[in-house]
Amino acid sequence: MRIGELSRMSGVPVPTIKFYVREGLLSPGKLTSPNQATYDSGHERRLKLIRALLDVGGLSLSAIGDVLRSIDDPGQPVHKVLGVAAKRIALLEEGEPGPELEAAREDVAELLERRGWKAEAASPAGETLAAVLVALRRAGHGGFVELLDDYAAAAEPVARADLDYVGRRVAREDLVESVVVGTVLGEAMFSALRRLAHVDASARAFGGDEGGAA
Repeated sequence: MRIGELSRMSGVPVPTIKFYVREGLLSPGKLTSPNQATYDSGHERRLKLIRALLDVGGLSLSAIGDVLRSIDDPGQPVHKVLGVAAKRIALLEEGEPGPELEAAREDVAELLERRGWKAEAASPAGETLAAVLVALRRAGHGGFVELLDDYAAAAEPVARADLDYVGRRVAREDLVESVVVGTVLGEAMFSALRRLAHVDASARAFGGDEGGAA
């Protein structure tokens, strides 16, 4: 297909497609003449992935480039690709060094040990959780720390559901892409579902009109 048709199929404007090619996010089309190139369904698929990571996942173009290079590396284990995607998810600002942050890091490490999770407390996600705990305590809501295991218990079946979906993919390209989408876009989906559940729980606990905002 020509670039105009690729634009229509993907919903991405032609100038943006050319920009992605220049930035190395999208492979060039196959030249049929000095000024003409053709594209295939792989280009359309990659464009849709880029837009999803950008518009829904909130990743920067630089972060997307890192993730795509990881996807395209056949020697990269799927677990490593997942790590690259997870690290590039927009993180909370790092906490200021000090006793509060160290205490929060210990809370995270203890949580991981209690639950037997094979994850590192010093990972980006662990550091983000520690920063959240510090912020909660400073805001006078340190009691939320007591809910860590409840939140973790809720997260476990979600993680299993993500990996069950990934496990249904056979081709490596499908498998790796599914891991990235599940990590980045699944984060946004789970956050939205949590907010909707808050609306429902609040209405049931405190009364209020159906469909009220939270």
